[in-house]
Amino acid sequence: MADTIAETVDLLYTIDQEKLTLDQQIALGAALAGLAQAERLEQINERLRGIHQVLNAWALKATVEGGR
Repeated sequence: MADTIAETVDLLYTIDQEKLTLDQQIALGAALAGLAQAERLEQINERLRGIHQVLNAWALKATVEGGR
């Protein structure tokens, strides 16, 4: 997903905003805001994956230690 976001952002930043109508500028702004939100959600998702891995490791350790 991150590659898609980066590619889309690159594409959007190549648009010559001076040639856009007001409606197109508003749509571009909305698209950029949506992409920023998607990027932030991806960052949150990455952190949650890391937390999940730590919790799984702790659970496994507790299971192994509890079985001794």
